[in-house]
Amino acid sequence: MRLLFLIIISMLLVGCSIFGHTGVENAPYTLLQADEQQRIEVRRYDAMVLVSTSMAGDGRNSAFRKLFRYISGENEGATPIAMTAPVFMDNNNAMTQGTKIAMTAPVFMNNQANNAMMSFVMPKDFTLDSTPKPTDPDVLVSELNNYTVAAIQFSGTLSKRNVAKQTKLLQDWLAANGYIAAGEPIEAGYNGPLTLPMLRRNEILIELNLTNSNNAAP
Repeated sequence: MRLLFLIIISMLLVGCSIFGHTGVENAPYTLLQADEQQRIEVRRYDAMVLVSTSMAGDGRNSAFRKLFRYISGENEGATPIAMTAPVFMDNNNAMTQGTKIAMTAPVFMNNQANNAMMSFVMPKDFTLDSTPKPTDPDVLVSELNNYTVAAIQFSGTLSKRNVAKQTKLLQDWLAANGYIAAGEPIEAGYNGPLTLPMLRRNEILIELNLTNSNNAAP
């Protein structure tokens, strides 16, 4: 199952190569502050539409397949779309009613024990009203507005050790710069596992409370 998940995520990020080029649209944001040496940015995402599902039970593999089926056509629409990559469906091809939706990076993973969720970001021209409704009741559509975060970028893998190390660096930077966290750390992945580890883009994001921060970004 772990191998299947790695195959799926590498194929999802269209154009993913061992050199790290995905050809996938990135969620747009406004840069409020940058620390190039630490590879840390304070960003404001004005609006993002997310499709999300729980990582409980079968974990990342099951969540990823549900979300990929959604963007591949398992949603309310008018056009039947063929699933053309058998590995996505455990070698079960399917015809689904719906609209095929482009993928946007990154893939977000919230690993809080009681509410672990995986989310795909919809393309920037999608709104909450225009996003097709999922036909799978386990897939949810939501919208984030004025989502302000501090993000640290790093290469390598999203292993527990790397995530813990980068989270600590980001939390220390926040404390040193007068920022107050408003949420738990979120993992974000931009590349599939076929990309060479030193060329991967991973991030840890922490939502900020700018109202009470000593060094609020503009």
